[in-house]
Order: sequence, then C-alpha cells, then structure tokens
Amino acid sequence: MDDAAATLLAVWEAARERTTSRLSSAQLRAVMVVEQHDGINLRRLATRLDMLLSSASRLCDRLVAAGMLEREPSRTDRREISLHLTPEARRLLAELRTDRRRRLAGVLAAMSPAGRQALLVGMREFDEVAREREDATEPPRGLPAPAAPPAPAAPPVPSARVERTVGWQRGGPSVTRSA
Repeated sequence: MDDAAATLLAVWEAARERTTSRLSSAQLRAVMVVEQHDGINLRRLATRLDMLLSSASRLCDRLVAAGMLEREPSRTDRREISLHLTPEARRLLAELRTDRRRRLAGVLAAMSPAGRQALLVGMREFDEVAREREDATEPPRGLPAPAAPPAPAAPPVPSARVERTVGWQRGGPSVTRSA
C-alpha cells in the first residue's frame, strides 16, 4: 500500500510541478482547502493545515500577494476574515486537475478492467472513511479549537546558571533548560 501511495503521489507531484510550479506544496494545500471550504476563516484553515495560526496567516499573505486568495470580512462576524479563491486560483486548479487526470488516465489504461474496478471501489471507500475521520476531528463551527494541553513542569535545575529556551512544537510549548 505504501509503495502504491508513493507512486500515486509521484504522479500527483509531477502534475503539480508542471502546472503550479510557482506555488509551494503548502500553498497548494491551502488553496485546495479554501476551494473545498469557501469562506473559511484563518483559524479553521490553520487547523485543517495543522499549522500555527501565525504560520497560516503568513501563508495567506503570500497567497494574497500571488493573486490566489482574497480576504474579506465575514458576513456573519465582522471581526473574522473569510478566505476566497480568485479566478486565477480556480484556473490554476482546473489546469492542475486536467494534467493530473491525463497522467492518471495513462496509468489506468494500462491496468486490467478488473484492477481498475477494484481500485475504484477501494478508493471510494478510502475517500469516504478519510472524510468522516477528518470531519470528526474538526471542532464544530463557531467554537474555538481545543487548547493544547499544558506542558509538563520541568524539574528544578541545580545549577546557578540556567539557560532557558522556549519553543513551540506540535501539541504545545516546549521548554528546554540547560545548566
């Protein structure tokens, strides 16, 4: 399964490089999320991309500058910003999908009819289950994402000289101390 997924991703990446070479993979993912969830706010986008809010904001800044995203005040809450694709982003995604389908069609044409049918059934089920799992992990609309659990307290450091570095890792802050 891992090898087949890697091959599929290689076909996907080849199409991405040809059609969207000016966007990074993270930018393309963001554009695709906004396409699926038109009007998404920045916090939900960051959650979907598994990014810090500040990183998602900078990513959106670059996409706005590139002409891929538009920001506008939310229709429901003027304090929130809604994200929308530009016509240029929609054109780029259509071109990407056309190239990707062409590449996939070449591979599928070389498969047996039974293999194609089995793949179709399996991919439909995979898609359904993955979407259900994704929806189950997203906080309900209007509610903030769950807060990260507090970091465990660090043991006391016996030395008089203490250097402390605070960083951020997935799941919450991390504190490193050295004597």
